[in-house]
Amino acid sequence: MKSIKPLKITPKEVEIMGLTLTEKILKAHVVDGEFVKGNEIGIKIDQTLTQDATGTMAYLEFESMGIPRVQTEKSVAYIDHNTLQSGFENADDHRFIGSVAKKHGIYFSRPGNGICHQVHLERFGIPGKTLIGSDSHTPTGGGIGMIAIGAGGLDVAVAMGGGAYYITYPKIVKVELTGKLSPWVAAKDVILEVLRIMSVKGGVGKVIEYTGEGVKTLSVPERATITNMGAELGATTSIFPSDEITKEFLKAQKREEVWVELKADEDAVYDEVINIDLSELAPMVACPHSPDNVKSVKELGKLKIDQVCIGSCTNSSLLDMSKVAYILKGKTVDPSVSLAIAPGSKQVLNMIAKNGMLSDMIDAGARILESACGPCIGMGQSPNSKGVSLRTFNRNFEGRSGTKDGQIYLVSPEVAAASAITGYLTDPRELGIMPEFVLPEEFEINDNMVVTPAPAEEMDSVEILRGPNIKPFPTTVPLADEICCECSLKVGDNITTDHIMPAGAKILPLRSNIPAISKHCFTVCDEAFPERAENLGKSIIVGGSNYGQGSSREHAALAPLHLGVKAVLVKSFARIHRANLINAGILPLTFVNEEDYDKISLGDKLSIDGIIDDIKNSRNITVKNNTNGAIIEVKCELSERAADIVLAGGLLSYTKEKLSK
Repeated sequence: MKSIKPLKITPKEVEIMGLTLTEKILKAHVVDGEFVKGNEIGIKIDQTLTQDATGTMAYLEFESMGIPRVQTEKSVAYIDHNTLQSGFENADDHRFIGSVAKKHGIYFSRPGNGICHQVHLERFGIPGKTLIGSDSHTPTGGGIGMIAIGAGGLDVAVAMGGGAYYITYPKIVKVELTGKLSPWVAAKDVILEVLRIMSVKGGVGKVIEYTGEGVKTLSVPERATITNMGAELGATTSIFPSDEITKEFLKAQKREEVWVELKADEDAVYDEVINIDLSELAPMVACPHSPDNVKSVKELGKLKIDQVCIGSCTNSSLLDMSKVAYILKGKTVDPSVSLAIAPGSKQVLNMIAKNGMLSDMIDAGARILESACGPCIGMGQSPNSKGVSLRTFNRNFEGRSGTKDGQIYLVSPEVAAASAITGYLTDPRELGIMPEFVLPEEFEINDNMVVTPAPAEEMDSVEILRGPNIKPFPTTVPLADEICCECSLKVGDNITTDHIMPAGAKILPLRSNIPAISKHCFTVCDEAFPERAENLGKSIIVGGSNYGQGSSREHAALAPLHLGVKAVLVKSFARIHRANLINAGILPLTFVNEEDYDKISLGDKLSIDGIIDDIKNSRNITVKNNTNGAIIEVKCELSERAADIVLAGGLLSYTKEKLSK
């Protein structure tokens, strides 16, 4: 049914072989660097997106560059994360982002218009284009054949200013799909199977490219579910071909003119191959507290549940809502279960309201939430203590739901809706014959909640509206040649950005205020860390494997920067977080020998000498543990450009220096 086959390719073979779809799009966009596997390449970015939890900081960074108008083909600012307005902070951020958008040529998707990835897929995404977004689930755009990559806000700001976005020419994994999904088995089960095979760190440095006859059986919303959750693999992005099914979707969105056929060459060569027979898949579940802790519904058995949440950028399409409404129609949610449903966009909400599906959900006892991220980012609907919550979301990290001991399981909308009725984890195949669910020939089109930028002649007169919670980007300084300080924190493997910089309704409103949000940095792991780090003035963090997995939030680098963290020394990094550390001017170090992790303890006094020369000459760096006498060899693998960024004190300083020249 499935296998992973690493392939060995010689440079000579590459010259005569065809290209993968990923390579075709990347090659067409390369503006810097040699297009050779493993090299760093700079690519031109056609589109950008931001959301409000990361957007304010991204636009403060863009403003500081002094560029009057965005240089991309289209940039869109979405309000979808911090929509719970329990104080002035979020509303002030929305107002600030709206005014920046109007002034600098950015389209502004107002609160209520929907989740950035769902709306972008519907209204703005274009096959063959490049997109980066200050949200890790930007790869949703791969569902229509885009190279869509999640990045830190500063990278997005640079791209808006016309700068290239830099990645390592990735390895490309071919996931060949055969067969067709059985009734009540979903696209969510496909990506859960890929996660089961590859793990949450198996995609680092790779692009996942879906091919095979099975692709033709999947609609665009189903493809988008798969590429969206590909972020949990740690992959650079995921992509499907642009074919007749893509064309039908865009035609229904009245955007057929942007369609172009895109596919890999027949003789394209991949670095790895995974085979999945869709017909052999069953309903799956990702168990607490990791998206790759995957089991079948059958394996888990009759699990009593307390809550069901349906929505998020992974599973909030019209297709998903149609299936949920069908399952709920004429039924009543079990009295022991709280069911919340959040349609992904105003378009979806309007359409289910007009066709009666919304009424079916309400009649069954569902609580209808606004078209926003909501519970997925910890904005409301936290489960009861030790509560078992089934969610159609993409992450189930410990505490992310807002309930520290909540037991979060990730499932398809079909499993979620069936379970809400029974009160137990339920295999939707027990529902009997599944009807055919088809997308409409025409979607409801109403873009009245998207504000276009001001005309060019009016831009200079637009006033930027700033609230008192909006603070400037943290001050950075060029890298010192010597670091002597304590280890202020030691953590284990798979530390997520939710550990480093928690989300949720209490903390997210502080995203525009780095000094205030820094007081919550790492408190999930060690409540004393913020005060300890601030008192030390400067320090080093030590961690295990896959450090920084999860979201693109650059706040997980900016808060440690504010607290004086000079270096992070780990066994391995997640891609986006490592890039964010570099952008913040924090040294990303990895152990040459992972066993040396045990040679450092909290509070140990560490020293590093001759850093600048070692970095310039791409040499390993020596860390001395002055507390126990250990000598530890570490790597700081940086491209020439990344080294210059770190030496300058971060990407903002580096970019300003470049612009001044």
